[in-house]
Amino acid sequence: SGGSAPSTPTGGQPKSDLPEPRAARRIPAYPAAERAVRALAEAVRSARWRREAADPGKVGEYDDIDEPGAAALIERLLGPAPDPRGTTLAAPDAEELLGRYGIPVRPTLPAPDPDRAVEAARRLGYPVALKTTAPHLRHRPDLGGVRLDLADEHQLARAYAELTATLGKPEELKPVVQAMVPRGVDTVVRASIDSAVGAVLSFGLAGAASELLGDTAHRLIPATDRDAAELLRSIRTAPLLFGWRGSAPVDTAALEELLLRVSRLVDDHPEVVAVGLEPVIVAQHGLSVLGASVRLAPAPPRTDLGPRRLPSY
Repeated sequence: SGGSAPSTPTGGQPKSDLPEPRAARRIPAYPAAERAVRALAEAVRSARWRREAADPGKVGEYDDIDEPGAAALIERLLGPAPDPRGTTLAAPDAEELLGRYGIPVRPTLPAPDPDRAVEAARRLGYPVALKTTAPHLRHRPDLGGVRLDLADEHQLARAYAELTATLGKPEELKPVVQAMVPRGVDTVVRASIDSAVGAVLSFGLAGAASELLGDTAHRLIPATDRDAAELLRSIRTAPLLFGWRGSAPVDTAALEELLLRVSRLVDDHPEVVAVGLEPVIVAQHGLSVLGASVRLAPAPPRTDLGPRRLPSY
């Protein structure tokens, strides 16, 4: 008939020229290009998650951490009959505890009157900042409760008079004096206990705008170096840290180290139920913690041996 016979492979079975069944090819089909792109993006995210799950990073290890000293200090501060509701540490105690983990807090001196303010500035060295610690004005420089770059006694006295004339009496404002630090980006570092997931580390920029938008990132404690790097880059205002619109990038390495040190403190000592560092001024080189609060409470019984992580397959 002139037709050629089908080819026969070595095994003796005829080889078909027909394509393989559709189920064997496993080629996905989508009714629109947008859905295909979305599926591909999910596949990329899944692959990234698998890589990160296989290498979650390392928990910070620092030679200058005094874990036994911090434990003894916490035991002393809680006392033999601690309040089950917890207690917020006085500023000197909070600064001492944070110092055990290599987290220095810039000293502030009370300034209940102009003479004490001048005396405090002499001890700290000019230039200084004058600011209120009243709850309704705290961390609100936009309300006029902070005066910066006061270079001498004359400027400090004038700023003190303006502050009290505008905002209220010294006993209401509770003003303090603090040495000036290099300019940078104002940030906030917090750690707290969530009833559902345990200890959580949080990061964001300081200011009313960030608070209003809820621009804060969170990671579980103990945080790794990968977690700390992701925290900085997860907020929407992250470009301000990396040189937005020609500004100089800040010292993100120092900021990541601070996050890891706070994580270690909370992970090592379950009695530390809350830490707040605000503001943390991150400059081109180094950072300065200008305000800190720590809350202690009796450690709850632990039935979980660590953070839960999904396995990678």
